[in-house]
Amino acid sequence: MTQPRVTTDDGSSPPAGLVEAVLAHESARVSGDTKALAGFLERGPHTVRVDNAGLVEGPDAIAAQLATLGEAGASSALELHVHRAGPGVSHVVSTHVSANGGRATVSQLWRQGDDGRWRIATAHVSTPGPAIDSRVWRLVGSPLITGAHEGPLKGETVAVKDLFSVAGVRRGVGVRAFVVSAKLEFETAPAVRALVDAGADVVGIAQTDQFAYSIAGLNPDYGTPPNAAVPGAIPGGSSSGPATAVALGQASIGLGTDTAGSIRVPASYQGLWGLRPTHGAIPMQGVAPLAPSYDTVGYLTRDGETLLAAASVGLAGAPFQRPGQRVIVPDGVVTPYADVQAAFREATAACAPNADRVPLPAFADLFEAFRVTQQAEAWRAHGSWVAANPGALGKDVASRFFAASGVTPGREQEALAQRERLASELDAILGDSLLLIPAAASAAPPLTATEDELEAARQATLGLTTIAGLTGRPALSIPVMRVPGGPVGISLVGPRGSDMSLIRTAILWARNIGVIRYG
Repeated sequence: MTQPRVTTDDGSSPPAGLVEAVLAHESARVSGDTKALAGFLERGPHTVRVDNAGLVEGPDAIAAQLATLGEAGASSALELHVHRAGPGVSHVVSTHVSANGGRATVSQLWRQGDDGRWRIATAHVSTPGPAIDSRVWRLVGSPLITGAHEGPLKGETVAVKDLFSVAGVRRGVGVRAFVVSAKLEFETAPAVRALVDAGADVVGIAQTDQFAYSIAGLNPDYGTPPNAAVPGAIPGGSSSGPATAVALGQASIGLGTDTAGSIRVPASYQGLWGLRPTHGAIPMQGVAPLAPSYDTVGYLTRDGETLLAAASVGLAGAPFQRPGQRVIVPDGVVTPYADVQAAFREATAACAPNADRVPLPAFADLFEAFRVTQQAEAWRAHGSWVAANPGALGKDVASRFFAASGVTPGREQEALAQRERLASELDAILGDSLLLIPAAASAAPPLTATEDELEAARQATLGLTTIAGLTGRPALSIPVMRVPGGPVGISLVGPRGSDMSLIRTAILWARNIGVIRYG
């Protein structure tokens, strides 16, 4: 590493060992050595780092975030400016040149411990952002499609999930090997065209989990989109790109799909509004399927009013039903995550203090019926491509397709019978009532979560989200809960056709009890 030019505020030599510590920390960051990085950070919850993605607290979380940058964040320090702030305390401002071009400025407060080692207490990093963040976008225009001159969505901007056909563009479904051989689309999906005809501009094509077969938001081909509300956490998927684009302010409407929670989960994780409409209410023509019995087109926004405007366009002409006055809350524990369970209890007391507590079918049974039937449909939709392209998918999605390949016709029929029984049971319980449940079982897991931790969160969440999937009901996530790990949405599930009423009801509730604003 080239030695940087070093200056001090008083012209004297810098404190012993400080410059060496700064450079050693930089080497550990580039190599992705999490253990070494943690050693350069003061222990305790008040150690903080701020960069373009937001604020991260605590040495372990900071070290994990820095390690994920690795060579992608490689840079060389050009100069260090040291300002003594007291005995054993120095403020270091450094300028770095990135291996990818551009310069960054880093401001750090270093303190010397009783053991003589220098450690970082706070850091602020300013870096030039990429013109296009490929973790969020696969293709961007200025705009990609210009909206109509007039319309109710004039001035709005749309991030389109990479499942929708757009004329003149290849559809990528989140898989690099797929888009390479994909043909140019000749028509634009009706769901996209409706927004454009209403005046909205399409900014670009936003990323998705591979084949949309995940609710985590991870993508090994293009990188995981950042979580704008919780730096260092997963964004939620599979509408991860549209969600992050909206949360970052790069679009005002995210056009996504929701099969098992792919709109509601990223909305929950990133503090957004997210609507999964009544099944079949918005045409799926020109949209890559995953499991047609459950697939829906929906929207993500930063506020309820924009969601209402988008849904008014997309649902124009769809059957309408007003929900009844009764509000239902599941009796007993709805999530194994105690912080979310407590927050849900408080939020429902504020939203609907007179709600009836009603037992529902076991969440594990709902998940199992959904899982098997979804697997069978997913394999029919994409199994031939997956089988012909071994190694093209990430481990998590590949393992789901492997399991899907083993679903026999007999096993599918058993699951279909179970699905019909459970859907009928749910319909009998819910009727025209409004059901309140958490939109996700937990806050967004950290990027450092283990496979087992991610799978546990996934299964707990799917037990909740599949209620809407099994019954074809609309479900709306609104950001009204906050736990130590970040935002968690409350989901309003209404009778089929009550989509617009759900949004209007949620807007009134939000005005009364407030919403969490992250985007």
